[in-house]
Amino acid sequence: MKYMAFALLLLLGAVSTQAQDSGKKMTTTKNDSHSTLKSTTGKNMQIEKIKKSDQEWKNILTPAQFRVLREKGTEVAFTGKYYKTDKDGNYRCAGCGNLLFTSKEKFDSGCGWPSFFAPADNEHVTIHKDYSHGMVRDEVVCAKCGGHLGHVFEDGPRPTGLRYCINSASLEFDANDDKNKK
Repeated sequence: MKYMAFALLLLLGAVSTQAQDSGKKMTTTKNDSHSTLKSTTGKNMQIEKIKKSDQEWKNILTPAQFRVLREKGTEVAFTGKYYKTDKDGNYRCAGCGNLLFTSKEKFDSGCGWPSFFAPADNEHVTIHKDYSHGMVRDEVVCAKCGGHLGHVFEDGPRPTGLRYCINSASLEFDANDDKNKK
């Protein structure tokens, strides 16, 4: 039985899913450790990576941001500063400023964390398998700095059916005004 469960996990990890990026068809190929976004032409997309030591991250992040972004922590439900935010604007990575989500994709899922049905750009996030806490989940990570953002679930609204459940501590919000437009 144990081996059947393991084989099922491996099979599920090899599944390919479809993602939409501003009307462009994208393919996300999942395996046990990460996802690679490819255009429909098969060309891998690249984003400039940021690497820092733990000490460098501690120097620029708050303790809560470090715990979430670098140690894969989570904040208590209904306590994050952005879970009820309904202003227009952009949500950026608190570690590196990478544009992750916009208010256009945000919705109230009732889960207690900011929820989005899609990233601002599929190239700006990556998905990794997360086997922690006796569960199998899809972890959402900043593609630029590798910071843990939260998890994505398949119980969201249309058009994607996805719910990106993101920790407020991993985000910085820029309200839309003339200087903060995308």
